[in-house]
Amino acid sequence: RMIHEQSLRRHGPFLTIDCASLAETLLESELFGHVKGAFTGAVSAKRGLLEEAQGGTIFLDEIGELSPGTQVKLLRAIQEHEIKPVGGNKAASINVRFLSATSRDMHLEIGEGRFRRDLYFRLAVIPLYLPPLRERKEDLPQFVGHFVKRLNRRYKKNISHIDKDVMDLLLAAPWRGNIRELENALERAVLLSSGNSISMSAMC
Repeated sequence: RMIHEQSLRRHGPFLTIDCASLAETLLESELFGHVKGAFTGAVSAKRGLLEEAQGGTIFLDEIGELSPGTQVKLLRAIQEHEIKPVGGNKAASINVRFLSATSRDMHLEIGEGRFRRDLYFRLAVIPLYLPPLRERKEDLPQFVGHFVKRLNRRYKKNISHIDKDVMDLLLAAPWRGNIRELENALERAVLLSSGNSISMSAMC
């Protein structure tokens, strides 16, 4: 989002799609749109997110989860700057910046034939590597403060302090589930805390 907001496209839309959360047919419909009757339940035509993001940015989260068929269609959209809706024959031009992210090792995915090499190099013009939380423990206090502030608003809490032994526990944890695991642990702790601080009793 920061890349989008600092760019010349900041006045255009910023749209996100989680490639891991939808079945192949639904994902293609979300990306490229569909015509009426393209599949069961398609009672009317729908514009896809690639068309809705015209002049802006689309963020493809967990790009490594794309099926081979969808990879081919996405590659064509990036190369030709046009898309065809599911079940349709008429192409529509698109002017979109693509950002993507994945938790997979894409070089391994390419080597084992699960991800197209040509699509990877179309997307990875400027690759950014974000280390997992376990490799940047010095950032953990900032993440904790951010999540606690957000959880305070969500649950109408007033947590303003975290006991030292709790912070020590958080810093020592391996966080194999990365940021999402930390957020989950803090959400549980905030819900179980009755005062204005998080103690060890809330971390169980």
